[in-house]
Amino acid sequence: MSVPETDEVSGRPSGVVRALVIGAAVLAVLLLGAAVGLLVKLPGSSSSTAVPASGSVDVGFCQDMSMHHLQGIQMANIARDRSTDPEIRQLAFDISSTQLEQVGRMKGWLMMWNEHEQNLSGVYMKWMDAAGVHGHGATTPEAGKPLMPGMATTDELTKLRTGPAGREFDVYWLQLMLRHHVGGAPMAEYAATAGGQTFVRTLADNMLKSQSAETELMKDYLAKRGAAPLP
Repeated sequence: MSVPETDEVSGRPSGVVRALVIGAAVLAVLLLGAAVGLLVKLPGSSSSTAVPASGSVDVGFCQDMSMHHLQGIQMANIARDRSTDPEIRQLAFDISSTQLEQVGRMKGWLMMWNEHEQNLSGVYMKWMDAAGVHGHGATTPEAGKPLMPGMATTDELTKLRTGPAGREFDVYWLQLMLRHHVGGAPMAEYAATAGGQTFVRTLADNMLKSQSAETELMKDYLAKRGAAPLP
């Protein structure tokens, strides 16, 4: 049996091996979530076999929220790597685990509906046009700006990965993740009421409940560290 490549100083798995292990774990969870999305019928779900149309609330929500979630997972994993604060690491683990399962479920439905896993149009949240509230709806990405409300820019992610550690990192991570949760909430709110499939509405509603609790927790953590949310 081969011995995993290790760092000569710490004895821990090298960055390459560690990345492969993490990648395999992520893939396994996504596949599990997809299986759940395909095979498990939530209580009270519709027995209709109708497939949602391209551009519908169901399809658009699953495509755009999956992308939104994947950045949240990315940020959570950075916190698990860089933070030494048990509160931050636990919250990051909870966010990563929950959102990874939800992404797998949404991608499973998209596969079942024969839809692309990603929005290929370059215009996000167009399926919310009918909402007409809070300035949300179709958005076209601009250079240096986030794809959707709440998402971090490339520069912000770089700072999160390579910037100061310790308390300063924890505060910045909380600020970015709080903004991420708040920015994605309108998508979940709209899908929870306007989705055509009962199981999509149920998932969106569950997202709202769990992320609302996490939002309040992050506000408390920021206050505890003498910091405030981003403007």
